[in-house]
Amino acid sequence: MTTIPPNTPPAPGDTVSTERQRTAPDKVAIPPLDDVVLDRIAAGEHHDPHSVLGSHPVAADGVSDALTVIRTRRPLATRVSAVLDSGARVELSHVRAGIWQGAHVAGHQPYQIEASYDGGPDWIADDPYAFAPAIGELDLHLIGEGRHERLWDVLGAHRRTLGTAERPVTGTSFTVWAPHASAVRVVGTFNDWNGEGHALRSMGGSGVWEIFVPGVESGALYKFALRGRDGNWVSKADPLARFSETAGLTASIVTESHYEWNDSEWMTARAARDPHNGPMSVYELHAGSWRLGLGYRELADHLIEYVTELGFTHVEFMPLAEHPFGGSWGYQVTGYYAPTSRFGDPDDLRYLIDRLHQAGIGVLVDWVPGHFATDAWALARFDGEALYEHPDPRRGEHKDWGTLIFDFGNPQVRNFLVANALYWLEEFHVDGLRVDAVASMLYLDYSRQPGEWLPNIHGGNENLEAISLLQEANATAYRRNPGVIMIAEESTNWGGVTAPTSGGGLGFGLKWNMGWMHDSLQYIANDPMWRSYHHGEITFSFLYAFSENFLLPISHDEVVHGKGSLIGKMPGDHWQKLANMRAFLTFMWAHPGKQLLFMGQEFGQLSEWSEARDLDWWILDQPAHRGLHSLVTQLNRVYRENSALWEHDNDSSGFEWLDGGDSTRNIISFLRRDGNGDEIAVFMNFSGTTVGPYRAGFPQSGVWDEILNSDAAEFGGSGIGNLGSVTVKDEPWAGRPASADITLPPLAGLWLKRRR
Repeated sequence: MTTIPPNTPPAPGDTVSTERQRTAPDKVAIPPLDDVVLDRIAAGEHHDPHSVLGSHPVAADGVSDALTVIRTRRPLATRVSAVLDSGARVELSHVRAGIWQGAHVAGHQPYQIEASYDGGPDWIADDPYAFAPAIGELDLHLIGEGRHERLWDVLGAHRRTLGTAERPVTGTSFTVWAPHASAVRVVGTFNDWNGEGHALRSMGGSGVWEIFVPGVESGALYKFALRGRDGNWVSKADPLARFSETAGLTASIVTESHYEWNDSEWMTARAARDPHNGPMSVYELHAGSWRLGLGYRELADHLIEYVTELGFTHVEFMPLAEHPFGGSWGYQVTGYYAPTSRFGDPDDLRYLIDRLHQAGIGVLVDWVPGHFATDAWALARFDGEALYEHPDPRRGEHKDWGTLIFDFGNPQVRNFLVANALYWLEEFHVDGLRVDAVASMLYLDYSRQPGEWLPNIHGGNENLEAISLLQEANATAYRRNPGVIMIAEESTNWGGVTAPTSGGGLGFGLKWNMGWMHDSLQYIANDPMWRSYHHGEITFSFLYAFSENFLLPISHDEVVHGKGSLIGKMPGDHWQKLANMRAFLTFMWAHPGKQLLFMGQEFGQLSEWSEARDLDWWILDQPAHRGLHSLVTQLNRVYRENSALWEHDNDSSGFEWLDGGDSTRNIISFLRRDGNGDEIAVFMNFSGTTVGPYRAGFPQSGVWDEILNSDAAEFGGSGIGNLGSVTVKDEPWAGRPASADITLPPLAGLWLKRRR
């Protein structure tokens, strides 16, 4: 039994009553603690340090009033006191290994710890172990169920004010999910990276650990130190960190947002519209190499001016989540909740998105839930063993990419990912997520040889857990955020990618049309004299154009890894390459589906893209390339102004062939229409010669205006056309009630709209 001196006499102004002081004997006997427990507390290795440290009511011999014991860890101190809010001072005695304790009968009340050290000044501070958990029972229950939709509000580092109204205490709560750990500490700049005095408490079977550290402010660096069940310690960045050090450094950063949004008009309008059946042309970019050296805030002015000029409805950023290796372009993530600090802090990114919204430009962001980086300081073997990754390497490793695969069947891992999708949509007002590498998630045998993969419970190769995760993420995103759009990069013939989850579909809003991309690029790469033998490659996509809701992508993947630039895929001399580019893009914008074009292709970048250098902006000084840029601007303008080109993207009623079989002359023609009677006739001449007069059937007679001609001189073309319009007469042709003779310029597309 340890005995300690009674309370010191009340100081002037002390609210502790004389009567209560008289109830304390000269010596108070406090129930002893096991030396092993004290040693573990002193070493920061106890799973529940708050059960010993802090302020606790105890029963003690010879004390009639309620007794409160205060314990604290102050190694090397020569004298330690607890200063109650009442002003009373409780002298503490050293017990063992730097643990001090003392008792009082003044009732539970806030306190601070004052300590003296040989050769140093007295030190007074709030005690981390004096505070109740900052995470509530409902939060723990939802985490346990894997259903906490705002997980980022409770896990990670959060600036908070606790204490009482009379004496509020500000600091930071640190909360982490680490179910395999036997002890957890937080280390950082606030404790000289020694966490023995900041051990977290286990919140029971939830696997969550928590501590509130007074005085820790925004900007503090930190990590979690976790002791695994094998007794070894590992140091990890916070999985829910909302800000991180720049690449090359690995600590998490305490942060809080002070940003005030100004995009309410955009957000209100977004919630009221259906993006799946509206105009969408997407400009994909890599934030670091669009223009080297620009941060989020500097990017805003330049990007808005440029995208507004071009007329794209949306920008899509390649992944902005924190990643250590720039050459991964963000597709090997270490910080899913931390916007990369390469370009500024999280509020700087909010500023960029806010400004884009105010300019009427939507924002899409690449999201990578299929795999993550293997760096030892991040998610890999987070608490000493497989946690976020599947423990079986046949399901937990991507050998091709050198990454780890999430354990999609673990409820808390699923929660981590679903909440992360919501985090980008809700905290950053992102208008949609393009989900990377969906095919790799759907198939257990993706890029694996026989014997290298583990079948599902039915013996098949479908990843049932990943399917369920995608369905949950999509359904939850759409339920909570009206007007957003979820986009799948899915390269196989998996059925129902954009079908609703209620009918067993994956629930995406759009799917990348990789078949169209592959076939059309393969076709256009042929010399025109051989294209007649490949006619099916340019027409095949129309057979399945309405089987899913599609987006037509010419993305960064088509201009890297030795594939060269888009213009480099075109045949012929330089003029012919540009003409083929103009024809290809005109076909792309007329084809059912949304469009996505990677940066640089809008002006015919000659070199293959590299994240290490700027785009070839100098090439815009060449009139022919400026002409291509002007064509893209015109494509976007005409596209947005004509609902016939997008209203029925996902409905076959918006498309009709005029002639898809003219393979000999490399010509295809078709109609696009909306529900209001507007019709646009699209003629594509993929041959290298002018064709005319070309007899074409039309659905109605009248004047059809030439609203776009990719061979116009202003775009760098030869200027061949139809003098602005075509008069269609009531003369049947090819099964049509009306017809006209038109001129089709070489390597070009024409859009004709019936005048009403």
